[in-house]
Amino acid sequence: MLTTSRLRLRPWLEADRPAFAAMHGDPEVMVDAGRPLTREKSDRKFDRYRAAHDELRFGHWAVETLAGEWIGYCGVMPSKAGHVLGEHLSAGWRLKRSAWGFGYATEAARAALADIFDRALADEVLAYTAPDNLRSQAVMDRLGLRRDMARDFSMDDGRRLWTGLVWVAAPSEDQARSDALA
Repeated sequence: MLTTSRLRLRPWLEADRPAFAAMHGDPEVMVDAGRPLTREKSDRKFDRYRAAHDELRFGHWAVETLAGEWIGYCGVMPSKAGHVLGEHLSAGWRLKRSAWGFGYATEAARAALADIFDRALADEVLAYTAPDNLRSQAVMDRLGLRRDMARDFSMDDGRRLWTGLVWVAAPSEDQARSDALA
């Protein structure tokens, strides 16, 4: 479990499944994906996130406030097999609509990235989003990620050709220095 000043990032519980599905069923929350997910697709995604935590001890964490309100997910996942960028770790987040505008995505992503780098699980983590997803681009900017236009890509997501703009997260200089001394 990871804890910030306002949030708890924790492994998935079966009790999270309905809220996860409701978030993925919200057209406004899912506008970047082109449409909401069906319950079946949401359940498959939930199962994939839960399995990643069980196997790897990292992935997309369930995110809740310290008061216990479930607000979404955030974390770092291995890329799917056959991804156009090859094997890599990617950062991602999605919050229910009522949690937007409070800085939760940035706070949770900062904690998840720090965890990956503190545990030396990666030298870099990619983050990507659609060109029109300015909210996610703002999070990436606040996190201090470096834009890498050379890695931008397009891929068929089964419904359309999706374009991803790529940012790169790397360990801080302090983390890199302490890793070199270890």
